[in-house]
Amino acid sequence: MNNQDSAESALRAPAGPSLPLALAHAQQLASQARFDEFIAVCEQLVQSYSNDVDALLSVGALLQSFGFLSMARQCFLRVRSLSPEDARPLVNLANVAQQGGDHAECRRLYTVLATKLPDHPVIRRNALLSFEYDPDVADNERLAHARAWGDWAIARAGGPQPRPAFNALNGRPLRVGYVSADLCQHTVGLFVKDVLAAHDTGRVAAYAYSAGPVNDWVTAAVRKVCVFRDVSALDDVALASQVRDDKIDILVDLSGHTSGSRLTVFAHRPAPVQVTWLGYFASTGLPVMDAVLLDAWHAPPGTEAQFVEPVIRLSRGRFCYTPVPFAPVDVAPPPCAAKGHVTFGCFNNTSKFNTDVLALWAQILLAVPDSRLVLKWRTFQDSALCDSVRAAFGKFGISPERLELRGASFHADVLKEYADIDIALDPFPFTGGLTSCEALWMGVPVVTWPQSRVVSRQTYAFLSAIDLTEFVARDAEDYVRIAVALAGDQDHLITLRNELRTRMRASPLMDVTGFSRMLEQCLIDLYGATYAKFIGNSNLGKAEDEH
Repeated sequence: MNNQDSAESALRAPAGPSLPLALAHAQQLASQARFDEFIAVCEQLVQSYSNDVDALLSVGALLQSFGFLSMARQCFLRVRSLSPEDARPLVNLANVAQQGGDHAECRRLYTVLATKLPDHPVIRRNALLSFEYDPDVADNERLAHARAWGDWAIARAGGPQPRPAFNALNGRPLRVGYVSADLCQHTVGLFVKDVLAAHDTGRVAAYAYSAGPVNDWVTAAVRKVCVFRDVSALDDVALASQVRDDKIDILVDLSGHTSGSRLTVFAHRPAPVQVTWLGYFASTGLPVMDAVLLDAWHAPPGTEAQFVEPVIRLSRGRFCYTPVPFAPVDVAPPPCAAKGHVTFGCFNNTSKFNTDVLALWAQILLAVPDSRLVLKWRTFQDSALCDSVRAAFGKFGISPERLELRGASFHADVLKEYADIDIALDPFPFTGGLTSCEALWMGVPVVTWPQSRVVSRQTYAFLSAIDLTEFVARDAEDYVRIAVALAGDQDHLITLRNELRTRMRASPLMDVTGFSRMLEQCLIDLYGATYAKFIGNSNLGKAEDEH
């Protein structure tokens, strides 16, 4: 999953006629995990197009998307030397820095880019998202930048737009439009597809506005259960017009400032009620949003200070998890029973890594003799990143043989690899989302440290939903204590391995029907309350009382 847009896709320019075919071939090789052949093709392309700025950007973006950061970086640096005033390589270099955990460099580059191109939507969006990974950006600073983005989006839409007229329900279903570029095998698509399927069509008429280029089995599942609109080719004005034509009552943003977002459409105010949910974890900055849907675990008292939007706390949680159909049927026993040592692991995006995270993990390894740490993400295809991570742990006294760094694999194989992990360690301040759910489903407890940011509280919310807050740390010292104590209790690890799926199935976290009814009622109530506020009279609840 790419959370940020690359400059190659955002600031695209044409290349030679043979290049698209070669790039498609290279992508196919990588998609088949034929990485040696993939690299050979990319190296040949770099040589053949060594003075072609657009070709180098395309090759670099492809390398980056499959985790080969060093080769990608060399492509972008070459473009910088060929075209010093071109901003495109800077966008990609910022993304490479972020994926390598160098948040200070990422922040520096986006500061430069914001000065060069203050009106570019992708640059503004990527910068906002990068702050969520950056541990050194304060909450008030993140909110200030979001507010500035909201003001920019409103101005770009032609200034503040009037709220569209409300249509009383009078017994009809509420028309809800979900906008996302990720209605595919992506965290958002996987979380939302079953909720859409479980909607009571007597209460909610669901519309999906798909803004992304990928169509896969998740997309097909979404198409079957709602009115599906492929809006990837529509600009903001056209998409807003489509929403109005569909007479949508509540428009739901599922992307925030992540890649492919259509959040700028909401500045045109095409629906009488607009909310943001699921795919983002901070304020959109848009004053025309009527709510952000969170829960009490993600949003403790005081969280309102981090948001432009009014905060609504969903009673059953913010997420609803359903395992992918290709998840292993059986849970493997904890590997410590056979190996004689505990293996910690983290399968999260390396963008979530920072010095404090690695330092704390090193403390745990030092406190648990002979333990190992498995880290897995596509960027560990990159040998230079692997060397830098080993060197970072080495400074904390951890020898390289205690680390195993694994690169990309197919989703089904990732799930199987949890058989090699006894205990998952959550990064911070950006914690696991789907990754944490999948670890738990595969029988692996996750140790987490919730902080002030909403995104730091995702795993905490999941553990709270399944009544396992014993793995929730109060501070850094507590994080180490919990991990070390769990590593020393093999019987507890075995019990957890056997019980986690049962806990999850019995919890609100996996109650799709209950979650969908709650979400429907929340949206119906919000529509009625907003209608009452702006119209002064509401009989919208009468039809809902019958359900």
